[in-house]
Amino acid sequence: VPLVESGGGLVQPGGSLRLSCAASGFTFSSFAMNWYRQAPRKGRELVATITSEGLRTTYANSVKGRFTISRDNTKNTVYLQMNSLQSEDTAVYLCNTIIVLTSYWGRGTQVTVSS
Repeated sequence: VPLVESGGGLVQPGGSLRLSCAASGFTFSSFAMNWYRQAPRKGRELVATITSEGLRTTYANSVKGRFTISRDNTKNTVYLQMNSLQSEDTAVYLCNTIIVLTSYWGRGTQVTVSS
């Protein structure tokens, strides 16, 4: 189940980035999708979740009001719009889905927030 993230990079505090995760190999529109992040020396954190049809979303308290998860089922892609970025948002961001109790991960995309 290939999941390929893109869109990371270096951004100044207060800036924005839009991450994408392109999926293939499964019926994308049937499964919820998640964005996680992992910062150095920290555990993996669930950032945002979107249901299969995109009708419901949930967010970690640390990003609520700043990040928006969305999906385009015609393009098999899930997005994470990140605004008002802070240094604490620096991490590798990973796309995830769970299919039949098996968790699938992309390789991640690095986001660095620094002046």
